Amino acid sequence: MDELLSDGITNTPPSFVRAILKAASDPAITSFAGGLPNPISFPQEKLMESMQRVVAERGPEAFQYSMTAGIPELREWIAERYNHRFGTDYTADDVLVTTGSQQVLDLLGKVLLDKGDGVIVEKPTYLAAIQAFALQQPVFREVELTEEGLNTDELTAALEAGAKMIYLIPNFQNPTGLTYTAENRAKVREILADRNIVVVEDDPYGELRFEGESLPYIGATALPHGVVMGSFSKTVTPGFRMGYLLTKDHELLRRLNTAKEAADLHTNVFSQFVVLDYLRHNDLDEHLVKIRDLYRDQAQAMTDAMAEFFPAEVAFTKPQGGMFLWATLPAGINTMDLFPKALARCVAFVPGEPFYAEPGSYSTMRLNFTNADADTIRDGIRRLGEVIAEAL
Repeated sequence: MDELLSDGITNTPPSFVRAILKAASDPAITSFAGGLPNPISFPQEKLMESMQRVVAERGPEAFQYSMTAGIPELREWIAERYNHRFGTDYTADDVLVTTGSQQVLDLLGKVLLDKGDGVIVEKPTYLAAIQAFALQQPVFREVELTEEGLNTDELTAALEAGAKMIYLIPNFQNPTGLTYTAENRAKVREILADRNIVVVEDDPYGELRFEGESLPYIGATALPHGVVMGSFSKTVTPGFRMGYLLTKDHELLRRLNTAKEAADLHTNVFSQFVVLDYLRHNDLDEHLVKIRDLYRDQAQAMTDAMAEFFPAEVAFTKPQGGMFLWATLPAGINTMDLFPKALARCVAFVPGEPFYAEPGSYSTMRLNFTNADADTIRDGIRRLGEVIAEAL
C-alpha cells in the first residue's frame, strides 16, 4: 500500500492526542489530556428549543443545499460580534463559515503552501495545526514563545529565511495557556507590517477570558493579509463542528471559498440555522459568564494542587483564560517516557513533544483543566506529582 500513498500523508503523523484519548477512555483514568469543554456548559435545553424552531419555521430550507460561505444571517452575526468587541469594520462578506476551525487550517494549507514553502509557527504550537500544514510538506520555522509572547529576534530571523504564512494563537495559547502582552503584540505587528505574509490568528478561546482585559489582535484589519479564526465549539457546542474565519483580504477569501467548495461544498446547514437561532434567542454573554466562572475555579483548583503536590523543580503557567496550562520539568526528563507511568497511576496528560514542529526530547506537558471537577483535579494532580517526583 505504501507505494500508493502520497508523500504528504506519508509524512503526516496521526494525532497523538487522539491516540491518548483512546488510551485514557477508561472511566477509572483521570484525564487532563483532551481539549474538551466541560459538558455541563452545553446549553442542551436551549439548543433543543432552537432545533424545534428551526424545523417549524425554516422547513425545507434547513435541510437543503446552501452557499459555500455560510448562511448570510450567521455571517452577519459573526461580523457584528467582532465589531462590537474590537471596533473592527467586518461585514458578512468578510466571513467564511467552516466545518470546525480545524477546517480553516486545512484550507489555509491547501491555498497557501507548496512543498518547501516556509510557515512560521510558535514553539510550541497547536499540534493539529502542525498536522494540517504538514500535508503540504512545508518548512516549519519555529519562533520561541515567551511569557510576553513571540521572541521578536527569532521572528525577524524566521521572516528573513522566508515564509508565506505565520500562524499564531495570541490568547490563552494552546498548549501553554500564555497570552501575548499588548506590548509584544504591537512589536510583532510592527515587524510584520512591511512583510508580504498572511498573518493568521487562531482565537478559539478568546471569549473564555476569566482574568484581565481583552487585547487587540496583531493583524485582523490592521494588516492587509490578516486572518482571524474563531469557533462556536468552546462557547456553544463542539459537536456541531462550527468554525469560521474573518478577513478583509477578499482575494484570499475567494481562494479559500474555492478550496472549501472542493472539500465539502458547505458546512452543515441545519447546524448553522440552529446556532443562529440559539444566538438570536439567548444571551450569549450571560452564558459565557457561567463558563468563565466555571473555568476560573477549575484552573485555580489545578494550579493550587500543582503548587502543593508537584516538586519545586517543576514550573507551570497560570493562564488568564482558555482551557490549558503548561508544565516544564527539569531538563533530561522526557515526558513521553513519563506518560505510561502516569497512565499506570490512572492519570493522563499530553507530553510536550507533539506540540513542536521539530522532533526532539522535551520535558514539557500540557494539562487541560476544564473537564474535571475540583476534587478530581486535586486527586489527579496528586498522583501525577508522585509520578514526577519518582522521575527526578
